Amino acid sequence: MTTATLPLSIHFPGKLVFGNGSLNNLAEEITKFKLPRVFLLTIEPLVPKLQGLISSLESQGISVAVDTSIVQEPSFADFNILLQEAGRHKPDVVVGIGGGSVLDVAKLVAAQLDNTQTLAEIVGIGLLKGRSKKLICMPATSGTGSEVSPNAILIDDADNQKKGIISSYLVPDVVYVDPLLTMSVPPQITAATGLDALTHCLEAYTNKFAQPFIDMYAYEGMRLIAAHLEQAVQDGSNKEARSQVAMGSLLGGFCLGPVNTAGVHALSYPLGSTFHLPHGLSNALLLPFVMEFNLSAAPQRYADVARALGCPPGRTDEETAQKGIEKIRHLIKACGIPARLREVNIPETAIPEMATDALKITRLLKNNPRPITLEDAINIYQAAY
Repeated sequence: MTTATLPLSIHFPGKLVFGNGSLNNLAEEITKFKLPRVFLLTIEPLVPKLQGLISSLESQGISVAVDTSIVQEPSFADFNILLQEAGRHKPDVVVGIGGGSVLDVAKLVAAQLDNTQTLAEIVGIGLLKGRSKKLICMPATSGTGSEVSPNAILIDDADNQKKGIISSYLVPDVVYVDPLLTMSVPPQITAATGLDALTHCLEAYTNKFAQPFIDMYAYEGMRLIAAHLEQAVQDGSNKEARSQVAMGSLLGGFCLGPVNTAGVHALSYPLGSTFHLPHGLSNALLLPFVMEFNLSAAPQRYADVARALGCPPGRTDEETAQKGIEKIRHLIKACGIPARLREVNIPETAIPEMATDALKITRLLKNNPRPITLEDAINIYQAAY
């Protein structure tokens, strides 16, 4: 991989605040905009925790409309309904506080309010022409990295496929990361979202278009998550573990713009769109099998991955890389995540159709260190079954 010669383009959020308890400073941040109307997207379980924020804003004369309608991976139809709802409030500022789906939708709401482009017109890379509303994102899980990425993913009702909208305008103006917000996330979701974040870092590091600048984030993200995820899953009240995994997830989010993911994510999409498996779980089910498939194409990179995961070196890169795959398997098991497609009730007969659907995700497959054909995709699913 000749990484140093590739062009690099990064869009960072205008401001990033990371730290335990930083939620307490968010109201002050929002009031700095001196704008009167806020649309807050979140999830029902978080509303009590956000009461202080809402009261503080209202005491400053700022009206706050709260929406908790996003409860699963959103579709185009879900988004269009929500956009109409948001439009009624005529907000100046959109705030997303929640998991990846909530943040993705908040980003798109901020972009699409007052935008003449339809949703269909902005699907793809760099097609969105602007955003007129202020945007603040705050993750409540340590997983998607959506708070700092230029990506938003929705399910297209027409063909049930996940579609990506990628634009620098989707990077928020302000990002707050408060690891304490993740403390109430249950073990299963902590595990799945943590493995998703680990996959972002791992797929950026082993990417055909890997970048030295992004490698720093990717390597450190893998190191932090591998070292602390098990603790965060087994003891959700462990502030140190929560904080380290949150930082790892944030670093993974920075990998998503300039480099992005590859084969694992492409193959995981049908599991989400067809069988409605959570995104993180879909990735975890496929990660070791795609690593095995890719190893021969980038043994040195996968050996680096193993070292980041805390594995002792073997005699060769291949041997070291193999230890990394075993470490991932151990982590999945230790976190109580299913290891096989059959364990989550996916019928074996669905494999050919899943493989066909996965091959449509060319924007990610082009990044994979080894080309994946239809036959390869079938074989990987079969191995994971």
